[in-house]
Amino acid sequence: MAERSARVARLFVATALQSGARVALAEDTAHHAARVLRLREGDAVTLFDGHGGEFAARVFMPGKDAVIAEVGEKRLLERESPLSVTLAQGISGGEKMDFTIQKAIELGAAAIQPLLAEKSIVRLSPERAAKRLAHWRRIAIAACEQCGRNRIPPIAEPLPVDRYRPPAPGAKVLLSPSGTRSLRDFDHGPITLAAGPEAGFSEKEEALLVSAGFIAVRLGPRVLRTETAALAALAALNARAGDF
Repeated sequence: MAERSARVARLFVATALQSGARVALAEDTAHHAARVLRLREGDAVTLFDGHGGEFAARVFMPGKDAVIAEVGEKRLLERESPLSVTLAQGISGGEKMDFTIQKAIELGAAAIQPLLAEKSIVRLSPERAAKRLAHWRRIAIAACEQCGRNRIPPIAEPLPVDRYRPPAPGAKVLLSPSGTRSLRDFDHGPITLAAGPEAGFSEKEEALLVSAGFIAVRLGPRVLRTETAALAALAALNARAGDF
């Protein structure tokens, strides 16, 4: 018989948790726990509600498709990056945007702002944008469950670049092959990091971002793909900040 993994599963619960409570897991979470993770009666899990900290818990299966968690001790653990980086990401096509969001959260991004760029191959109607946003937020939850973060980074509604207003405090970095500055110039947060879609931002959009306070930065001598650029920058910034 195959040996069961000793790693304790982590589950997000969208209600405020407290020690001693019994919580019925939502249908999709219960399905994931029972059918995907194959948890058994009495198995230990870790629960978090996105408000900080996490809770030891055990799961029980009182009936078909029902999973109850008995909430135990709260652990005041945080695994956030010291930099507080907001990623303003040009929306890319296919699974590239999903991948970028997932990995950016694993790498510590504090918030994500999807941007509808002129050169984006994706065109979103209001209805489709709402569905994609809900999908991206599910990806954010799953990424936090996997990587150990107890606070779920907000993902804002997609905006055209010309309607985007970056947060006032902190440095603003525009990833651009024509940039002349280096990431070495940015060693403390908060930071807003802007990365274009597959074909990059247009000249007009880059000019708009520069006028909003962004500084064009080049990531070395090679041109990186959209699903690589922001992640490489996040990793480099966090390494310099001592997060790795």
